[in-house]
Amino acid sequence: MEVLKFRSVFDIIGPVMVGPSSSHTAGAARIGKVARMIYGEQPDSIEFDLYESFAKTYRGHGTDVALVGGILGMDPDDPRLSDSLKIAHERGMEVLFVPKKEISNHPNTVTVTMIKGDYKMSITGVSIGGGNIEITELNGYSISLSTGVPTYIIMHKDVPGLLAKISTIFLAQGLNIGKATMTRQTKGDNGIILLEVDDTPENPEQLRQDLKSVDNVISVTYYK
Repeated sequence: MEVLKFRSVFDIIGPVMVGPSSSHTAGAARIGKVARMIYGEQPDSIEFDLYESFAKTYRGHGTDVALVGGILGMDPDDPRLSDSLKIAHERGMEVLFVPKKEISNHPNTVTVTMIKGDYKMSITGVSIGGGNIEITELNGYSISLSTGVPTYIIMHKDVPGLLAKISTIFLAQGLNIGKATMTRQTKGDNGIILLEVDDTPENPEQLRQDLKSVDNVISVTYYK
């Protein structure tokens, strides 16, 4: 007989939230909030490409207001969530929802494309149930990013020895890298490094700046 294991009571009863569905509302709000964290600032315009279940029920289940609320920095239980579209408009954000007919790997999938001037980023997130999410793609690169682990996301030019240089910075801070993931589309293209550390850095922003100063590093985002 299979024994089910739960990390907390919230894995059983679900998250505290505003809305009818943990997957379609709480999960969507968290995807939006994480996308905003990775992007680093408020975008001028956002396009949400919605797939399968998200595409069919995004209005009725509040997925639309949840996604925008997350982009605005709201948590799933924020009472302002239902007014997120109005708030986004007041802040000058253009928002577009595009239901897609294509089949995705998970029924609750959304690709968030954020633009501010020349700065553009696309992030694909999946609501996997109970308000839990996973980020599966960043700017066309396949990644696997879950919540709760201190992580640095480093976009870089594809040159030899870069990971070694970055690792020495973590060593100087006394931080252990628990998991390192490197991905690129083809040799010579820009790549992405995901570094999960065992402990939260004393000064995450200073460490981010130190990493950003390394030659051939394009951008660095801290995420937890």
